[in-house]
Amino acid sequence: MLGSNADIDDLIQDTFIEIFRSLPGFRGDALLSTWVDRIAVRVAYGYIARRKPETVRLSVVPDAPSRDASAEERALAREAARRLYAILDRVEANQRIAYTLHVIDGRPLPEVAKIMNASVIATKLRAWRAARTVEKRAKNDPLLAEFVDEEAGEDE
Repeated sequence: MLGSNADIDDLIQDTFIEIFRSLPGFRGDALLSTWVDRIAVRVAYGYIARRKPETVRLSVVPDAPSRDASAEERALAREAARRLYAILDRVEANQRIAYTLHVIDGRPLPEVAKIMNASVIATKLRAWRAARTVEKRAKNDPLLAEFVDEEAGEDE
């Protein structure tokens, strides 16, 4: 949701602390994984709310080993991902979270809705709005357009 940023270790720790504090209140109405994801989303919302939009910067996660990709191809993929994250920095937090969970992580909309404690329709609209923003920017950016198309192709 937040990419690889300087505060990620602290946010992971905050999430575990919140899970530990909330554990006595866990009733088992949902899967434990959904409950933990919901706490992580609340921590992410809190982080985004405490920061000014221009100071929340997503960065590209380290390279995953790729199949015979050249150094140039990996550099282009990193640059395209950086551009995608720069766009996601500018969308509303609920849109960014819905988009990253659904489009990037590949989670089904009902699961994302449950994690975000929202309706499926609201979640779908949030992910769609973020996707629309990304697609508009990709129309003028061939590298980003190719990257977004590749990501969509992997989901199919």
